[in-house]
Amino acid sequence: MAVRACGLIIFRRLQSAPSSKVTDGIEYLLLQTSYGTHHWTPPKGHVDPGEDDLQTAFRETQEEAGLQASQLTLIEGYKKELHYPVRGKPKTVIYWLAEMKDSNTEIKLSEEHQAFQWLKLEDACKFAEYEDMQATLKEAHQFLSSKE
Repeated sequence: MAVRACGLIIFRRLQSAPSSKVTDGIEYLLLQTSYGTHHWTPPKGHVDPGEDDLQTAFRETQEEAGLQASQLTLIEGYKKELHYPVRGKPKTVIYWLAEMKDSNTEIKLSEEHQAFQWLKLEDACKFAEYEDMQATLKEAHQFLSSKE
C-alpha cells in the first residue's frame, strides 16, 4: 500500500515594477524539516482516515506553516502528483498551487520544521534538492506564467 501525502505549493506576489513580468515577482514558500537531512519542501503531510486529499493539503499547511485556508487562494487547474520510493515503499504526494492573499502574513512553524524561506524560482530549486520537486516548482511557475 502506497503512502499518500498532500500539500500546497504556496506562493506570494511581490509588488514589482509595472514593466516586469508578473512571474518575476513571485516567491515560493519552502519549509526546512527539523528531522532527517533537514530537506526543504512545501507544507505537506499524510492523509488522515476520512479526509480527502485537498482537506489534507489545507490541514497540513495550517499545522506546518500556521496558514488558514481563508488566507490562501487555490489556483484552479493546477494539480501535480509525484511518485517516489521512501525507505523502499512507494509514496504518492499530491500538490496544489495556492496564493497568499496577503503577502505579509506571518508564517508560524510547527516543531516539524526549523526554518522557512520565501524564494524566487531559481533559489527555490536550489533549496529543493530533489529533482522531481525542482521540476514541480518549475512546472507550477510555468503554469502561472501561462495565465498572465
